[in-house]
Amino acid sequence: MMKILRTGLFLALALLISACSSTGPRRVSEPAASIQQLTVDANGGWQVRLRLQNYSSIAMRFDSVDVAVTAGGASAGQLQASPALNIAPESADVIDITLRPSAEARLQVADALASGRGLTYTLNGNLVATPDKGKVRTFRISRDSALSPTPGLPGVLR
Repeated sequence: MMKILRTGLFLALALLISACSSTGPRRVSEPAASIQQLTVDANGGWQVRLRLQNYSSIAMRFDSVDVAVTAGGASAGQLQASPALNIAPESADVIDITLRPSAEARLQVADALASGRGLTYTLNGNLVATPDKGKVRTFRISRDSALSPTPGLPGVLR
């Protein structure tokens, strides 16, 4: 009798605990983009490592990126890519994009590298992403930040 009572109590407790648990709401938050690294190649072109941040509670597929870059106050050009990259909830990943910057932006970066000083940058544009089991959405991106020369890595700003 006591064994049956304990088993019944255990099952009731397990049922109560499972009823209280949930996976939480599916929250889609604005994603973010930032330059993680900018590397200047021998021809003056840039390899931009763009960090895509998913702040949502669900996975998102990042379908396309189209952002204007300003470096040191000079318009550099457009970062455009179609990565079709899945990023887990509350996680980030990076994509590499080649950019042929304007002459003025190239000079701003060269000056920052030569003088060992930081460089401000701005990103403005759109990220197109699809939340897991959701509809395609376009998110407006606006970011102001800075990069600094990386010691021991010539031509690299982080």
